[in-house]
Amino acid sequence: MPGATSTSPGAPDAETTTGGHPRRWVALAVIAIAQLMVVLDATIVNIALPHAQADLRISDADRQWVVTAYTLTFGGLLLLGGRIADYWGRKRAFLVGMVGFAVASAIGGVANTGEMLFAARALQGAFGALLAPASLALLTVLFTETRERAKAFAVYGAIAGGGSAVGLLLGGVLTEYASWRWCLLVNILIAAVALAAAIPLVPESRAHGNTRYDVPGAVVVTAGLVSLVYGFTRAAEDGWRATSTLAFIAVGLALLAAFVVIELRSGHPLLPMRILLDRNRGGAYLTSTLIGAGLFGAFLFLTIYFQVVLRYTPLEAGLASLPVTAGVLIAAGGASQLLPRIGAKPLMLSGAVLAVVGMAVLTQVEADTSFVTHLLPAQFILGLGLGFTFVPLSSLALYGVPEHDAGAASATLNATQQVGGSLGTALLNTIYTSAVAGYLTNRVPDQTNQVKALVHGYSTAFVWAAGLILLAGLATLVLVRVRREDVPTGGAVHMG
Repeated sequence: MPGATSTSPGAPDAETTTGGHPRRWVALAVIAIAQLMVVLDATIVNIALPHAQADLRISDADRQWVVTAYTLTFGGLLLLGGRIADYWGRKRAFLVGMVGFAVASAIGGVANTGEMLFAARALQGAFGALLAPASLALLTVLFTETRERAKAFAVYGAIAGGGSAVGLLLGGVLTEYASWRWCLLVNILIAAVALAAAIPLVPESRAHGNTRYDVPGAVVVTAGLVSLVYGFTRAAEDGWRATSTLAFIAVGLALLAAFVVIELRSGHPLLPMRILLDRNRGGAYLTSTLIGAGLFGAFLFLTIYFQVVLRYTPLEAGLASLPVTAGVLIAAGGASQLLPRIGAKPLMLSGAVLAVVGMAVLTQVEADTSFVTHLLPAQFILGLGLGFTFVPLSSLALYGVPEHDAGAASATLNATQQVGGSLGTALLNTIYTSAVAGYLTNRVPDQTNQVKALVHGYSTAFVWAAGLILLAGLATLVLVRVRREDVPTGGAVHMG
């Protein structure tokens, strides 16, 4: 399942020292707990969404905000969060991010309206954008010896990759045996444990030098993305030609263009344009955006399909979603071994083909589709494709990047995945809603046709998701020209 962590801009000041912090391994456990909390929210809420939607009477057109409110603020503020953590203090940012995330989770857990839940999810994303880069920066400071750092990043990456599976299972258990609200409230317990341990065990550190923040850039890019997503949402209700739809999309595009201008003129840009303008890195970021766009919405519809059409319980839906995670973990391990031998491009192209095949099989879902013979292999193949794509993407994002830009480059990759997921979820949800309404036109809206309409909507969304992943493969084919020996294989970014 999709989830991402980010490195933080700025060179750690403790990296020049010999050895590591005496309590570094205990601190790693604390940081891992906090990271697990952030990763869980990528999947745990998907399982709870059908129940939350019914409880709070959220429309089909608006339910995507439960996902996109989080991913928009997380992706839009991730680079700014990394800079704040570096210069404000990594431990301080880590603690504030954790407390803020827990408070936002509490607000979401007691929400009595859809708007209140959306606001809480946006707040979670904002504090997550502070917590995630602070966590990874702390690891870089704590572990200064190469082998130990590799082990620490392996643990961190395992949390990022396996946390989605934990979220699926935990979301199923909490929704089925307690309430969907506990899928958010559980973060309070996790944060309390991590906070109590972090205060005495995690050391403070900060970077030195230019401490100015590109706040205008962060505000403009986030506002632009929100306007664009809201325009997609209006299309589901008013149509693509409606004035409100076109106005919000136009404003969103204008703000994103303004963001580029701000970054080009800023002396301390949030996103240095030199990072994007390299052909290979630009190809990696475009691929990441398109993959995120195709997957976030598709995963959301898959968990809803399990519960609404196939009548799985939340726990059964969580278990039924695990083949994707299994495929990702297996392929990621193989890709790590193959990357130095065959290079990034062949792996990414193979991954795109597998992911498109898996998604294409999902387009054939029916009201009584077999899990064992259809849904399980389709998800596993999709997961294999993602695993073969994520690992080389992580390395390609660092191709030819100067050391002082490495944090921004890897954080940008994660931000593009989140932003792509936001736009894709909104777009696919609009396409789904339109497909359902179109199917019911001139048909009797009885129970049989209602179910057929839902299945038609899911199938249509999966077709578009497959198209977005195919575009990602084409972007790789056309733009990526890097040689095998030029791509770093250190795995600076962990995605799962």
